[in-house]
Amino acid sequence: MTANNAMSIACASCGETLSDRTPHATCPKCDGLLDITPASPPARGVELQKLFDARASDYAMRGTAIQSSGVWRFRELVLQTDDASIVTHPEGNTPLLHRNAVSQYVGIDSLRMKHEGHNPTGSFKDRGMTVAVTQARRCGATAIACASTGNTSSSLASYAAHAGIPALVMVPVGRISMGKLAQTVAYGARTLLVRGDFDDCLRLVRESAQSLGVYLGNSLNPFRIEGQKTIIFELLQQCGWNPPDWIALPAGNLGNTSAFGKALREAHELGLIEKIPRLLSVQASGAAPFAHAFAEDFANRHRVRAETIATAIRIGDPASWDRGVAAIRFTNGVVAAVSDEAIMEAKSVIDASGVGCEPASAASVAGVKALVARGVIKPGESVVTMLTGHVLKDPEKILTSDAHSPHPHPSAPIEIDANLAAVERVLKSVAN
Repeated sequence: MTANNAMSIACASCGETLSDRTPHATCPKCDGLLDITPASPPARGVELQKLFDARASDYAMRGTAIQSSGVWRFRELVLQTDDASIVTHPEGNTPLLHRNAVSQYVGIDSLRMKHEGHNPTGSFKDRGMTVAVTQARRCGATAIACASTGNTSSSLASYAAHAGIPALVMVPVGRISMGKLAQTVAYGARTLLVRGDFDDCLRLVRESAQSLGVYLGNSLNPFRIEGQKTIIFELLQQCGWNPPDWIALPAGNLGNTSAFGKALREAHELGLIEKIPRLLSVQASGAAPFAHAFAEDFANRHRVRAETIATAIRIGDPASWDRGVAAIRFTNGVVAAVSDEAIMEAKSVIDASGVGCEPASAASVAGVKALVARGVIKPGESVVTMLTGHVLKDPEKILTSDAHSPHPHPSAPIEIDANLAAVERVLKSVAN
């Protein structure tokens, strides 16, 4: 990170510079992605670690949401602004979990899961949304909009309601879970069911931002990336600033892949860590344009018509492509694709361990298992997988009791007659 006394915003394509109160999520000159360089923090290395550790040690005892936030704890590396502008629940402070059953399943003894489903609206999206909506307030936005497969919409709806800014959400009709749709509606966002897929929704939202002046809340927005970086900062802090060998995450629109690469670069340059973990970005095989490109050393950009049971990563044309490529190259990372069957199998193991997650989250665990089997990840290496969404985000995938379903959940409800013999039969089947 180069020394600078103030946050800077510049287009990665044409170099155009923007004000730190810009309402633009992409470059107004060429529509390129914007890069944010935070202001230089007051310390580096061990001293910066001590600053963040002091804030974390007693966060639960502090009186305000800002002081308790696992995002704004790292504000020097995110967005330096006055407290009155910050829109926070608070968010972050998510657990780092170990379960023997999951470790045995993937073949890694030291596997841990960082569960971002413990955020206020049940997904990692809250990390980026607190910063994006704070910026919307700073620039005086009159409305904020997003395209979504579910988690972004519920997060944006909640934070926009908190900020008192009208929210417009576009989701593909029939391709969003009821849990996520219900959240979005409950928080008061005007929800538009678009006859198309996520990529159609994103195109429409971008056109609305350009022509109608609404503030764009998708991960194209660089302030979203700044908030999502704190997943890594908090993880590193939980590990005593001793990074794991691998960090595995689900990959859809590539916002997290981009954010994780940026966070690791900054953490290394600031002396917070000495070793850079390798990223493993995992896509569903039915929505794997990034994995296809990785197999060709990113010689071509691929686009697909996405289809997968993991709705949160059902994206065929990732918006943060270039940033994602940079993150994989910087970390000597790997991109893999796993089947829906592998995702749901991993989910059943995670659920049965008492942790639980939405299907897309389980892609990270399925990806680790696949790379262990291929010998890419060694059994003695340390791995942290990201669980990006809460188990109740996609309840339909759990509650199906149809034996002919392609992905039946092993604990799906069973209908029985009202007699003790029926209960006994179930007990015997559980024991076996």
